[in-house]
Order: sequence, then structure tokens, then C-alpha cells
Amino acid sequence: MFKVHAVAPNRLNALLKAMPKAELHIHIEGSLEPELIFKMAERNGVQLPFADVAAMRAAYAFTDLQSFLDLYYAGASVLLHEQDFYDMAWAYFEKAAADHVVRAELFFDPQTHTARGVPMAAVIEGLSRACRDAQTALNISADLILCFLRHLPEADALATLEAALPWRAHFIGVGLDSSEVGNPPENFSRVFAKARALGLHVVAHAGEEGPPAYIWSALQELQVERIDHGVQAIHDAALMAHLVKHQTPLTVCPLSNLKLCVFKQLSDHNLGQMLEAGVCVTINSDDPAYFGGYLNDNYVQTFAALHLDAQSAYKLAANSIEASFATLEQKHHWMHQLKQCFQGFSEQD
Repeated sequence: MFKVHAVAPNRLNALLKAMPKAELHIHIEGSLEPELIFKMAERNGVQLPFADVAAMRAAYAFTDLQSFLDLYYAGASVLLHEQDFYDMAWAYFEKAAADHVVRAELFFDPQTHTARGVPMAAVIEGLSRACRDAQTALNISADLILCFLRHLPEADALATLEAALPWRAHFIGVGLDSSEVGNPPENFSRVFAKARALGLHVVAHAGEEGPPAYIWSALQELQVERIDHGVQAIHDAALMAHLVKHQTPLTVCPLSNLKLCVFKQLSDHNLGQMLEAGVCVTINSDDPAYFGGYLNDNYVQTFAALHLDAQSAYKLAANSIEASFATLEQKHHWMHQLKQCFQGFSEQD
């Protein structure tokens, strides 16, 4: 067991920023900042329902998940060409590099784009090219996870998976996102079974606004390897015990939960309780352009609100690395870097 030494409070934020970490819950379309949206709208001739960047940002007063999704899809309307998808991902990777992200597993929603007539090739090839360049130029290991929109029928998801198969080498898994309430995971059991048969990793959003039963369904019916969000698990003791026993990772997104009113204030968040209970929780940014913070912002604000310490920082970063779909060799390398980072800070204090 790696021994974590106490870090002076005034050094904790510097440690959070410096430590290597993985981001496992990032919707790449949700990293599209208003400035880039307007730039793409101009070059692609797309008319936006906002006068300028300031007017668009002023609309970021969400009351729930659906109110966010309405704006999210409006922003995505500017993405038309392969270069648009590349530019969007590259802008995220530059921020991720500054946050010392060593591994990023990007969610993308092809149905959002193909429904508008955007070719599947433009979506996947643009994002995939950015992932390759991130490895070469920024030393970030990155892969793609294709997500199905759960407010649409499973038949659409099956058709989307089939349409994406010519680019099977460019994505490592599938996920389930969009409007959760009223759209339980079991509705997508067939497409997830097909994905598993193809050797793809499987994850699903569950237990953000939906009940613990949705988490059980994702685990049992979809046989997912990770739960995205999962904060409602704390209301089911048997589920908590299951998550601890099997060390099923939860990709928790604190600032997103706050912005979408899952918690009234960040100090109410249950991440600390779940971490203390032994659940394999991780911190992520979800849709950072809309929710007020990229990965380090989530760490710094959550630690301040919940009064977490260096031991929690190490555990969360280690969880993120171990919960990733990277190779064992990569994980060992990053864990060594993580330990070196913490040793360096303990020697300075």
C-alpha cells in the first residue's frame, strides 16, 4: 500500500493540478465552447439562436438534465465536417494537457450528427485523428466510446452501431447517455449484447437523476464495466455493497451534478461518503463547456467543498487510472508517475 503523507493545505491545489490523472466521463460535444461554436457557425453558414457568445453563455441556467440537453443539441448543430470534429476535440485535448490528464476516454454521440445528414466518416475520422495527434503532440493516451441516445428507440441504436462498424478500429466501446428518467437501461439490452459480442467495452449513464434500479439494470441487463454518474447508488445499501465488493467504477461529475441541480450545493455532494465507503469513485468533467469547469476545476472545487485531503486525492487519481480501458503497461507507468508526484510534494512540505 502506497503511503500518502500529509500535504499542507496551501499546497493541496497545486498537487491536484500536478498529479497525473485519467478522465473517463467527458462528452466531447459538451466541450464545445461558445467561442468555437460561433467560429464554426460562421465558417459553415449556420444560423444560431443567440446574438453572440455572451447571450449564449447567459442561457446556461439549467434546471435539470433536459434543459441542458436542449442547448447542447443546439450547440452541436455547427458540427458538419471532419475538421469541425477535429478542432473540437483538439481544443479539449489542449485543456486536458494543461490539467495533466494522461488518459482520456471520449464519449461521442453519432446520432446527434447523422440525424442532421453528417456522414459517420466525418464524425469518427475527425475525432480519431485528434486522438492520434494528442498522443504524438501532447502525450495524452486517448480513445473513443460511441454513445447511444437513450431517448431514441433501440432500433436506432442498433442501426447506428451497424453504420459505425466500418470504423470499428477507431472506437473501443459503447455507452448510453441523454435523457435518463423514463428511459431505463434494459431498453438497450440487445444492442449492448451485440457490442459485447464484438469485443467492445460497455458503459452506461445510470443513477444521475434516475433511481438506483437503473444502476442495477445497467449492471445486470447491460453487463456494463463502469457506471457513469451513479450518485443515486448511496440510497440502496445492497447496491453500495455490490459496488464495493466488485469495485465497479463510478465516473462521478461533481460540477455537472451541481449545475443540473442533482445537489443543491457542492458541499451536499456524496462523493466523499462513497469514497469513504470504499466505492471506486472517480472525478470527471462531463460537459465542461456548459458546467463551468474542466477536470482540475472539478477536483479543486470538490475538495474545497468536501474538505478532502491528499489521501483522497491519491485514491481518486489512482481509481481513474485503474478504471480506464488503457493497457496494463500504461496503467503501471502512470501509477509510477502518480507515486512520484506525491513523493515530490511530501518532500517539499
